[in-house]
Amino acid sequence: MNDPLNFAIQLAQQAGALLVKSFQTDGLVTSLKDDYSLVTQADYDSDRLIAAAIQQSFPGDLILSEELQPHSPFGSDPSEQVVWVIDPLDGTTNFHLGLPFWGVLIARLVDGWPETAALYFPLLNELYSAQRGRGAWLNGHPLQVRADQYRKLSFFACCSRTLKLYTVDIPYKTRILGCAGYTFCAVARNIALLGFEATPRIWDIAGAWLIVQEAGGVIAALDGEPPLPLHSGIDYARQSFPTLAAATPERLSWARGRILPK
Repeated sequence: MNDPLNFAIQLAQQAGALLVKSFQTDGLVTSLKDDYSLVTQADYDSDRLIAAAIQQSFPGDLILSEELQPHSPFGSDPSEQVVWVIDPLDGTTNFHLGLPFWGVLIARLVDGWPETAALYFPLLNELYSAQRGRGAWLNGHPLQVRADQYRKLSFFACCSRTLKLYTVDIPYKTRILGCAGYTFCAVARNIALLGFEATPRIWDIAGAWLIVQEAGGVIAALDGEPPLPLHSGIDYARQSFPTLAAATPERLSWARGRILPK
């Protein structure tokens, strides 16, 4: 039986290596999806590699992925099935523009909740991994969120849609990294005090959710429908889940009152 964590780590690295070969190459094929987000041939190639490996090693598991299988694969209650949730290239716009903040996000969900995660950002040489109840790691070193919320050298990480959709009153420097998975990893590794994504899909969140929690942080829906556990009857290709991460429940609650819909 394959170990899911080691399998996910190796698969994320393989997909990352594939993407690096396409990075900053001439003739990169791009198009716009129905929601006007950018997609490249590299997204599809990475998704195919990941799906094929999962189907070979875990043939009984389901796959929910951004490009090849974005619609719910559940025939019944997803809490009774094992589901791999995949973003084959998180940060596609950064990738297309030649910026280094992009990566591969892989999560395996058991009972509807993330049980294993591997998030790999090749150009940053950063591999985040976690397993439920066992902790989270960056390049094999344990991650532990600190409760010191008043460090001077830190920032509020958010997405480009945040300031369009919300009135924000966070008294920290703001950084827009353009990569949802990395926004939350920045909280897990103590370089961001808060991380917020206004319109992420489930594949942007699932692995990072486990990374933050296993590092000792908190992550939750800003408001409305929580992204987890998985549910049947949700069109995950269209449903976004505004999500906020912080070091402590108190800081998350404080930030909720300062990120308000316009």
